Amino acid sequence: MAGTDRHKDKPAASRRTVLRAALAAGGAAALGRSALADAGNPANQPPNVPDWTRNLGDGVAVRAYGKPSKHEAHVIRRDVEWLTASRESSVSFTPLHELDGVITPNGLGFERHHSGIAEIDPADYRLIIHGLVDKPLIFTLDDLKRFPRVNRIHFCECAANSGMEWRGAQLNGCQYTHGMVHCVMYTGVTLKTLLDEAGLKPKAKWLLLEGGDAAAMTRSLPLQKALDDALIAYRMNGEMLYPEHGYPARVVLPGWEANMWVKWLRRIEVGDQPWHHREETSKYTDLLENGIARRFTFVMDAKSVITNPSPQAPLRHKSGFTILSGIAWSGRGKISRVDVSLDGGRNWRPARIDGPAWDKALTRFYYEFDWDGRELLLQSRAIDETGYVQPTKNELRKLRGVNSVYHNNGVQTWHVHKNGEVENVEVS
Repeated sequence: MAGTDRHKDKPAASRRTVLRAALAAGGAAALGRSALADAGNPANQPPNVPDWTRNLGDGVAVRAYGKPSKHEAHVIRRDVEWLTASRESSVSFTPLHELDGVITPNGLGFERHHSGIAEIDPADYRLIIHGLVDKPLIFTLDDLKRFPRVNRIHFCECAANSGMEWRGAQLNGCQYTHGMVHCVMYTGVTLKTLLDEAGLKPKAKWLLLEGGDAAAMTRSLPLQKALDDALIAYRMNGEMLYPEHGYPARVVLPGWEANMWVKWLRRIEVGDQPWHHREETSKYTDLLENGIARRFTFVMDAKSVITNPSPQAPLRHKSGFTILSGIAWSGRGKISRVDVSLDGGRNWRPARIDGPAWDKALTRFYYEFDWDGRELLLQSRAIDETGYVQPTKNELRKLRGVNSVYHNNGVQTWHVHKNGEVENVEVS
C-alpha cells in the first residue's frame, strides 16, 4: 500500500480553539463569510427585519406531501446523457455531495433501469414461486404483508459504480464517480420465509429471479444467499417503494451487487443450477487483462469516498477550520475504520466515524483540520471488520487490468487547489 502512518502532515486543529479565534476575528467572516457574501438580500439580514417574519406562511396540509425547500431544488439525481443510447436503459446518480448522515432520501437514491420504470397496479401484482418446490405458490401484495416483517438498513450499489474510472480520472464529481449507491431502511419479508412456505426439494440449489419490467430482468441467485439474509421488500424508509425502486416489491441482497436486486419482482423459479442460457450469467462479468472473465463476483468490496470537499462541493473559505466528510461501506460486514490522507497517500490519519456503523450499510466519517490554504490531495481508505483494506486503483489494475467496468473499489483522489476548487485526479 502506498504510504505509511507517518504523521508528517499538519496536525488536526482543535475545533474549540479555531472557533474561538474565528469569533474573536469577526465571527462568520473569519469562518468563511465569503461563501455567503456574494448572495442574498441585505434587506433581509441583521439588523433588518426579514420578509418572512412579516407575513403568515402556508398552513398545515397545504403541502400535503412534504418537499425540500425551494432553495434546495438543485439537490437532485442527475444522469449523464452520453453514457447510454437510451434513458430507458440507463442510470441516474445520487447527489452524495449534498447529503450527510447515512440514510438516503427516497427521492434521491440512484436509479438503474433496463427498459424504463414499470408502473404496476398493486391490485394486479402477483409473485409466483415454482420449480423445485413442494407447493407452487402465488402471492398478492397483501399476502406478502401478512408474513412476519423485518426492517434492515443496507446499501445498494451498482456493480458499475466508479466503472468509468478504471482507465483514469474521467468524471468530475463524486455524484458521477460514486453516485450509483444509496442506503435506506427496507421493510419486508425474508425470502427464506417464502421458500419455507413453498417447501424446497432436495435438489434445489439456485433461484431464477425475474422482474415485471419490459426487459423481464432476470438473475440467477445461489440458494445459500437466499436462505441467509435476502429480503423481499415493499417499503423503504417507511414508505412504500417508489416506482423507480421496484414498487410494489423487489429483492434486497445485502452486500451484493445491485444488478441482482431484481425490481418489480414477479417470479422466482427454483432450480438445481444457474440459468446458463440466460443473459444474467454473461452480462455482468469482469474481463481480465488475459482474456479470462471473473464470474459471479457478487460481493461489493470495501469502498469509501470523500464527499466534501469534492469537485461539486469546493471549499468556500480561503483557510481555517475545515470539515472533511465522506462515506464508507463494505459488502462483507461493518466498517471498522477509515483513514484519510491530505497528501495523496503518503501519510494517513484515522478519521472519526460518527453515527451508527451498521452491517453492510453506509458509514459516515469526518476529519477536522486547520487548512492553511495549501494544495491538497485528498484520499480515504476503508477497512472493514474482516480486515480487508480498500486498495489503490493501481493495485487493482495490476490484478485485473482495465478491460472491465465493474467492481472498481479503488481509492479516490481529489485535488484541492489553493482557490478551493476541487478536481478529480490520480496519483502514481
